Amino acid sequence: MTKGIWVFVEHRENLIKKVVFETLSEARKIADQIEDELCAVLIGKSNDSLVESLSEYGVDKIYLAENDVLKTYTTDGFTNVMSDLIRKYEPRALLIGCTINGRDLAAQVAQRLATGLLTDCTGIEVIDSQLVFTRPIYAGKATVKASCKTNPVIATIRPNTFAAVQNKKDPKIVKTVTDCGNIRQVVIDAVRQVSQRPELTEANVVVTGGRGIKGPENFKLLEELADVLGGAVGASRASVDAGWAPHSMQVGQTGKTVSPTLYIACGVSGAIQHFAGMSSSKCIFAINNDPEANIFKIADYGIVGDLFEVVPLLTEEFKKLKASS
Repeated sequence: MTKGIWVFVEHRENLIKKVVFETLSEARKIADQIEDELCAVLIGKSNDSLVESLSEYGVDKIYLAENDVLKTYTTDGFTNVMSDLIRKYEPRALLIGCTINGRDLAAQVAQRLATGLLTDCTGIEVIDSQLVFTRPIYAGKATVKASCKTNPVIATIRPNTFAAVQNKKDPKIVKTVTDCGNIRQVVIDAVRQVSQRPELTEANVVVTGGRGIKGPENFKLLEELADVLGGAVGASRASVDAGWAPHSMQVGQTGKTVSPTLYIACGVSGAIQHFAGMSSSKCIFAINNDPEANIFKIADYGIVGDLFEVVPLLTEEFKKLKASS
């Protein structure tokens, strides 16, 4: 009998990804509706702080799979361990954050177990005792509700979709026998870019520059605005293709998907491919000197004007607001 809604705990350098807490909070509601248990799956080298963090978000049980070779994420190692755990405990569902590693793991485990996979989900509900997921299609122009007949259903959850709500519990810790199997990848080193800004996919505010930014040196304007708002800086495909920004900053269908509370598009034309990567933003604010730009069709607010004049003014006004609060 399948039992339990599982959430994969992605962590790095003893910090859990924010999308994990968001997913746990929503999964807690679903588990309560169907009278099931919420379980977190922690693979790798854990510590008391990680367990304590998870206990703040309504977790009933934590599966610990520890091994020195799992200290760093590898496709083979995590897929082998997760697949074995699912075969042994037979959960109802496995929810994974829609991150780079999360997408990789979800696809590998689904293929290994020959089970259903739903990607980039933005909603979860229970219909006739079955989990039904909402996900965008057609580059975000429409949504579809889907479910899987196979068990467990595996779904990746878009970051910043759900609110992270604390719900203190005392979870049961289950330490599992970990057989990592054959691991073909070897991580020699992980080079991390040092930045005071939040990760693009997890930021509550994203300031993005498009073709209208006119050159790499002008991203400094966007960085200043983002820093005042505590946000991250993104780039459209046009600005990335021009060599003005690295691909790691690209927002869109062929880049990263973001769901911030506030999305500020500066000099972005608003192509459908870009819309696919930011359509779930809570509030979209556009700055463009072309009143016919597509971005204004999807924006909640907009300013028709020169971004080189508007952005510095916004930065100064936000600084004043912060100073007075």
